[in-house]
Amino acid sequence: MRRLPASLVFLAIVHAADYRAALPGYRYNFPRDHFDHPDYQTEWWYYTGNLHTSTGRRYGFELVFFRLGQSESARSPETALDRSAWRADNLYLAHLALTDIDGRRFQSWQRLNRAGPGIAGASFEQARVWNGNWRADWNTESDVQTLSAVEDGIRLQLRCTPRKPPVIHGENGVSRTGDAPGKASYYVSFTRMAVDGSLNGEAVTGIAWMDHEWFSGLLEASQRGWNWFSIQLDDSTELMLFQIQRMDGSVDPHSSGTFVDPAGRATPLAGSDFDLRPLAYWTSPKTGARYPVKWHISVPSHRLEIDCAAAVADQELTSESPAPSYWEGAVTYRGSTAGVGYLEMTGYAQPLHM
Repeated sequence: MRRLPASLVFLAIVHAADYRAALPGYRYNFPRDHFDHPDYQTEWWYYTGNLHTSTGRRYGFELVFFRLGQSESARSPETALDRSAWRADNLYLAHLALTDIDGRRFQSWQRLNRAGPGIAGASFEQARVWNGNWRADWNTESDVQTLSAVEDGIRLQLRCTPRKPPVIHGENGVSRTGDAPGKASYYVSFTRMAVDGSLNGEAVTGIAWMDHEWFSGLLEASQRGWNWFSIQLDDSTELMLFQIQRMDGSVDPHSSGTFVDPAGRATPLAGSDFDLRPLAYWTSPKTGARYPVKWHISVPSHRLEIDCAAAVADQELTSESPAPSYWEGAVTYRGSTAGVGYLEMTGYAQPLHM
């Protein structure tokens, strides 16, 4: 399980019982499973990465597309609007963020749309996921994904070429987050994608990570939030680590991870297989939340001892809506080996109840 976007919590007005649950034994079918799953309540496509220009200037980027199903039982009696192209069977949220690492500046944008007459959506037939002029276009034969987004202050055009096959996280096809049936997700990642393209008219190259998840149930009442790490190391290995935080401050036993070797072979990790220890904190002047922005990570089974450090301390995404705030941004890794990646921390400004 990767994470539920904190800014989507306030939209969760539907009942998971109206949708299929993520249960063990799912038979994945690619490339079809890279696209939409309307029988499940929530779904997202998450792109994060680290870029640099020819002169060495460094950036982090995030482009995320969310789909939230609105079940029949959650909607009012059918009207003419419900029968039109504007009916809200699904809501589509998107996030865009840019970290100018050397300029020490973080910017973020978000948008919310209905599908409408082609305004937002996800389509296997069209081989794309989009929200207005923010989009991810796929070549379903090669899995190359082209990202494009235009907003006031950013023009992004990136070609992402997978260097490894997709990884399925968890065991028996599901990534579990709780004891109850369906407290899980179907979770697929491209853990290493070579990137080339342009940012605000300047050529950039780098490395990206892509997550795709779909599910209909997630956190339990005892769970507050999570810490999620994508780790792309210079020795051509990757790790995903997902630590769930409980309301009492302890670590939930359903925390998990995945190690990916240079050939793309994935090994599941239980929460007991790794240790995450905060080393330094940053306090948000906007929310008062105190986030660990430096960590020590230990994975004994893979002889890994590294420190994770935020590229910029202030990478908190806040909203004027009732949505909880959270931290997500570019990080670097140093220790027994080095690398780059992304870190997400939720539940620090307020618990995620859903």
